[in-house]
Amino acid sequence: MSVVLIVEDELLELEFLKSIVVEELLPTDKVVTCESGIQAVKMAKQYRPNIIVMDILIPEIDGLEALHEIKKFLPQACVIILSACSDFSYAQTAIRLRVQEYLLKPIKPSVFKQVFRDLLTTVTENQVDTDEEITEQDTNYIYLIEKSLNYIHENFKQKLTLQLVSSNVFLNPQYFSRIFKKEVGVTYIEYVNKLKIEYACKLLETTDYPAYRISSECGFTDPSYFNRVFVQQMNMPPKAYRRKHMCNSKDKC
Repeated sequence: MSVVLIVEDELLELEFLKSIVVEELLPTDKVVTCESGIQAVKMAKQYRPNIIVMDILIPEIDGLEALHEIKKFLPQACVIILSACSDFSYAQTAIRLRVQEYLLKPIKPSVFKQVFRDLLTTVTENQVDTDEEITEQDTNYIYLIEKSLNYIHENFKQKLTLQLVSSNVFLNPQYFSRIFKKEVGVTYIEYVNKLKIEYACKLLETTDYPAYRISSECGFTDPSYFNRVFVQQMNMPPKAYRRKHMCNSKDKC
């Protein structure tokens, strides 16, 4: 979706610009307008326009000063500057602000329409490229997470650090941790510990191993930590879980 911000303090000029812009946009696109530099900065923060049509001589702060502030948080916004005078210093400032077009008033409708149409095409193409990059990135994320999950399920009975798993998919540990939480919905530690405790429950139900051995079989290096994690997930210590399972299996307590 394209969002266009038009900043012009002359009402007739504003309506003229808006009428041309609206003709070129899709129904899902948005046009917002204002009449001063301070309003322009506020509306840019609110609506995040990807195209800005900015008059220079506007109230409060001029268009170039407003654009300087806007570029701090919208550096990629495409800009058409409108000016009633041909002062070269204005043009120099516009160049430094990476303005795409600098048009002198009075502006012919055909000229503005063509300039805006070309800029809109550029923005749309950039959006398509960005969407494709995001889709490709998301696909890569899903592949890497699936690969890491397979690795975790094959090796969770060992001491399985975040660094070890992230290196298996060639990612920085901190970065891997973020995308793991985003894609799986829980942290890496929460996911691995859940698998370990599920396996611990199975061992408690099917063997007479003491808790310290079960802790080791599940890949915990510290039996007291194993006990804390077990209680956190099962709301009872391992010995109580075993007794409860035995009572249930015999239908008596």
